[in-house]
Amino acid sequence: MLFRSYRALVDVALRDAINRGDVEGPRMYAAGSFITTTGGAGAVTGFAPDVTLPWDLRFGQADTPNGVRERIRALASQRVDVIKVFATGAVLTHNSNPAGREATLEQLEAAVDEARNLGLKVAAHAHSPEGIKNAIRAGVASIEHASLMDDEGRALMKQHGTFLVPTLEALECVGAGYPPEFIEKGQRMAAERLQNFRKAVKAGVKIAFGTDSGVCSFGQNALEFDLMVRNGMTPLQAIQSATMVAAELLGVTDKLGSIKAGKIADIVAVSGDPLTDVRTLEKVNYVMKQGVVYRQD
Repeated sequence: MLFRSYRALVDVALRDAINRGDVEGPRMYAAGSFITTTGGAGAVTGFAPDVTLPWDLRFGQADTPNGVRERIRALASQRVDVIKVFATGAVLTHNSNPAGREATLEQLEAAVDEARNLGLKVAAHAHSPEGIKNAIRAGVASIEHASLMDDEGRALMKQHGTFLVPTLEALECVGAGYPPEFIEKGQRMAAERLQNFRKAVKAGVKIAFGTDSGVCSFGQNALEFDLMVRNGMTPLQAIQSATMVAAELLGVTDKLGSIKAGKIADIVAVSGDPLTDVRTLEKVNYVMKQGVVYRQD
């Protein structure tokens, strides 16, 4: 699982606690924090101007290419596994426009260059066509969401081998309990988001599984499989997006993503055939991580 947190480095601490055996949990690849502009997508906003947020709620703030490089060095020093940047506005941030660009091309290029120098890949949150294309041209490994992606963006993804992480489930959950501004933004993009996902599937864009969980309740992540299949993927393609393709995106196909001698034994099992009914994956009966069984119903 790939994680990033609003409160910086919480995910790194949890990853390390799991790896030490202090707590049980999934295999985690932590981003530590996201890189965003002042008051931009993902930023914690809404406080009075004289309120100074604690460092861990503004850790990833950067407004220049050099500022982006400095933040990435700081994250790398905390042993993160991947870098997460915000290229466009967001649905779940006040006064943020998902259809607008936030990070400049120069900032995104600096992020990719600095991350690559430190042996890290960059994942980019992006909704708008221009933000998506800037992130692809800068060399990010993946685009998260891509709600408003156009034909040129899809062609660029194919050309550069950029992965799409569609997170279809996320906007399904932006309803009761969320501020009206968030609901309106989500509804405005809903139909186009699904239409563009279907076009990406048809175009042969590499698609990796992701849910943006935290928007929806934890534990219902597998609903993403059904949404993928209802919008153009075969059940096998959807399953591979969460296994083989996700491992390729993270650069860990030598260890994970398929069941093969010499690889880490991370396995789940269900009662039924997910190739016939992909919703079978919503009821996992068996969980093995690195050869240790954690659940066996």
